[in-house]
Amino acid sequence: MGRKLAGTPESKEERRALMEGGRRYIVAYGCARAWATLTFTGVGAGAGAAVLDAALWSFNPHITFDVAFIAVSLLLALAFRRFVPLNENRGLRAVAVAAMVAASVAVAAALWWPAASFGLMVAGSLAAGVGYGLFLLLAAEVLVTFNLLRIFLFLAAAQLLGVVITFFCQGMAPAQAQVILLVLPVLAALYLQNCYAHVPATDRPRRGVPKFSYPWKLFALYAMYAFAYGMRASQLTAGAGRHSSLSTGILMAVLFATAYFASQRFNIGLLYRSPVVLMVCGFLLIPAESLLGAAASSWLISISFSLMSFLVMFLLYDISKRLGVAIVAFMAIKNAEQLFELLGGAATGALGLAGLPAATENLVITAVVSVLILASTVLLFSEKELASKWGVDILEQGGLVERSAEEERTAERVEELAAACRLSPREVEVLALLAAGKTGRQVQQELFIAEGTFKAHTRHIYEKAGVNSRKELFEMLGISS
Repeated sequence: MGRKLAGTPESKEERRALMEGGRRYIVAYGCARAWATLTFTGVGAGAGAAVLDAALWSFNPHITFDVAFIAVSLLLALAFRRFVPLNENRGLRAVAVAAMVAASVAVAAALWWPAASFGLMVAGSLAAGVGYGLFLLLAAEVLVTFNLLRIFLFLAAAQLLGVVITFFCQGMAPAQAQVILLVLPVLAALYLQNCYAHVPATDRPRRGVPKFSYPWKLFALYAMYAFAYGMRASQLTAGAGRHSSLSTGILMAVLFATAYFASQRFNIGLLYRSPVVLMVCGFLLIPAESLLGAAASSWLISISFSLMSFLVMFLLYDISKRLGVAIVAFMAIKNAEQLFELLGGAATGALGLAGLPAATENLVITAVVSVLILASTVLLFSEKELASKWGVDILEQGGLVERSAEEERTAERVEELAAACRLSPREVEVLALLAAGKTGRQVQQELFIAEGTFKAHTRHIYEKAGVNSRKELFEMLGISS
């Protein structure tokens, strides 16, 4: 059976229709990302940076922002069952927008009240971390209601919009900057709520959460990249970074344009492995920065981390949709892993305090990152478990694969036959793969079973279904062999 992209656009009208329903989400998420950059997460950007430039103290409120962001993410990761679906909880929605607005007020007040700027910025950064952390999880719940191709497009478009908004808001006069800081979180909350209101009731997140196992490989992979990026984050050149920076904007523009205009030829498997090459090249260029400058290494490292972050998010959405698990369970952990970025920065700071020569320090950083990249490579190229355990088959298939209408009907027949014949869970897996057109050898490889075990499962399926061959089994399922 051939595979196609569900909702693949073949004309201008279809491509235009593909974006319907997502514009509200794109505006909401884009405004929130730009707001975060203009307050506490951006380097040299927005009103938050203006306060730091004028301050007589040297504390970086980005640290307290990260602490609050990680704390609220960990809290939701541990207690998500009590709160999902988050968008049905008015209290959480109110806390998210109120905390973001309070942070904006604190930054604005710090611009006009320098004597109290330290306390205002610390309090504001804590509120911002809580509000932004909650908002991202609320947004994730909305995004997971779309199909995979739209999720990919909306994620890329929203992050690109965040870069555009940040670009136009930088360098504004204090009065204008304060208004923007107050307007952005309100716009983000209103657009997100409106987007959720337009989601059909049948597609909205459910309260119950089935039993599941966490995709630890993806979390471990992201943690390694976060640590490696953190070791270099404080030394990146202008325009590079994982927030609403120019490097992020270029990357998201490329991803969006490729998926939008060439989704049939889009290869997720190749894209999934590309960050390791970019990260390796970036760190290999560090010793040559005295000759080539820091721009090349900075851009490669930041683009690598941004791309890996994007792909991990996308794969978590895929797993959530396939297993019926609340996306909050996965995204809360992914957000909390920002801790590893802080640890990477702390490791570099510790090396600086050791008084090592610059060349030796760069050598140590490169050695540490080399080990991380080696471990990442092992995880990147052993994704079989992602497909067999968590149902992520888009890496092997190559594109943003979703089942066609014919495949959906076949899957329904498989479920009906499995229930009627009381097949075991393993027999259901074998039957589903056979119905998908897999050969016996392919089934053995995907399920990591021996040939004898495969034949035993097949024999049991035939006996329970009352057939004598695969042809008869396919006829029962309505599949042309």
